[in-house]
Amino acid sequence: MAEITTALVVKLRKISGQGMMDCKKALEESGGNIDDAMSILRKKGLATLAKRAERETTQGLVVNKISGDGRMAVLVSLCCETDFVANSKDFGAAAEKLVEYALVCNEDEGVENLLETAVGGKKFRDVVTELVSKTGEKTEVGDYAKFKMDGTGLICSYVHFNRKVGTMLQIDASDDKTAGSEQMKRTGADIAMHITATKPLALDKNGIAPDVIEREKSIYAEQVKSKPANIVDKIVEGKMKKFFEENCLLEQKFVKDDTKTVAQVLGDAAKQTGGSATIKRFVRFDVG
Repeated sequence: MAEITTALVVKLRKISGQGMMDCKKALEESGGNIDDAMSILRKKGLATLAKRAERETTQGLVVNKISGDGRMAVLVSLCCETDFVANSKDFGAAAEKLVEYALVCNEDEGVENLLETAVGGKKFRDVVTELVSKTGEKTEVGDYAKFKMDGTGLICSYVHFNRKVGTMLQIDASDDKTAGSEQMKRTGADIAMHITATKPLALDKNGIAPDVIEREKSIYAEQVKSKPANIVDKIVEGKMKKFFEENCLLEQKFVKDDTKTVAQVLGDAAKQTGGSATIKRFVRFDVG
């Protein structure tokens, strides 16, 4: 058997990020071959994933990155079993790698495509496997969204300081001056923060599923069924109006100025630049 020197163990540790004892055992099993030892360590991670397949991954981190030209952005979550692991250095490093993979992924959505994406010849699936072999916890990509600008506008984002919740939104603008203004960038960031705090169900009422609307109507009708029949519809209509105001982003009262709706805040910001703007879409992810 080849001699397993301390230098060889340290070399594998630097490459793999695994503990000294795990590296030594892998080298002993591989007869001192670094490549084979790396394979052994990856298999250890795969075995752990298989063993913990039924475990729930309710903790993790939400991460975001916007490309240098501002034309593309990703929001994605990396999930694990415990908050202890989520707050570890290794997990945080993997989450930061994740956004790099997400930016180069050819698909706008689909976790499987993201896992198969390679950077520097290494798939993100392998990054996850190596992380699992370090932490001993099931780890998986949770939510994933990628926005690409196809016109004039900007992409804004906000991730809360605890990195457990984050938002990304795309704003279409009438011209480059409006899209590139500091006023619009600040307003977009504020609206992203607003979304993170208020959890809107959709951009407007057209985005709310019909079954959700019918469910709410039936609940409100049940609440006032003892009222005279001729006013029940009016009461339900009023309650639905309030429901839309509370759950549709454009109709929500803005958290930093509740005298205005989000739509009004965006419109006012665009007018200051001499243009106009609309929110095209948004996503909000959270873990824990």
